[in-house]
Amino acid sequence: MQGEDLSVKERAVLFTLMGEAREVSNSELAERAGFRLDGQERRRLNDRKLVDSRKVGRTYAHELTDAGWDWCAAQASEEPQGRASSTEGALYALLGGLARYLEYSELSLADVFQQRDQEEPERSGDIAGLIRAAYLRLASEPGKFVKLRALRAELSDVPGSDLESSLKEMYRAQQINLVPQSNQQALTQADRESALRIGGEAKHMISIRQG
Repeated sequence: MQGEDLSVKERAVLFTLMGEAREVSNSELAERAGFRLDGQERRRLNDRKLVDSRKVGRTYAHELTDAGWDWCAAQASEEPQGRASSTEGALYALLGGLARYLEYSELSLADVFQQRDQEEPERSGDIAGLIRAAYLRLASEPGKFVKLRALRAELSDVPGSDLESSLKEMYRAQQINLVPQSNQQALTQADRESALRIGGEAKHMISIRQG
């Protein structure tokens, strides 16, 4: 498995970034987890395409890549590597329980670990109504999946940031369902650009059930 030789600290970085589900600066890492990601360890995770790092001022900020999310998902059904500490052993036991829940509920890690917006749009209620109306115009029946690209086109007069905030709010409230397109090869560039990224996973399709 990619990254099977990662150190305890490198694995801890990946799990911390998974929990935060957003870009995290080194100062935040130090505050939340007690360490920074610098030097050789940063380069190793960057080279393995598990973490994206960018320079912010005089320090770095880091975020899980899609491969990083895949690594974390795989760890949920793995045993700790080498001689694990009691804390790491307990973490893997917790991940095992999480993996069983995800399999039972047909959810992904991205559904559990989501970034919460700091600000909600003032017109969130109005935009939610517009989203439902646009969806009903596009879907042949409630519950059918339609492309987010088509929904965005229907709501082209709504500011993109407001639309995305409302979609995320509705998704967290389980008012809508957002999923990746199963056939990734069929995605067009427009589909990719219209995707909504939640918890490190690109969502291309939306459905809304009646009621």
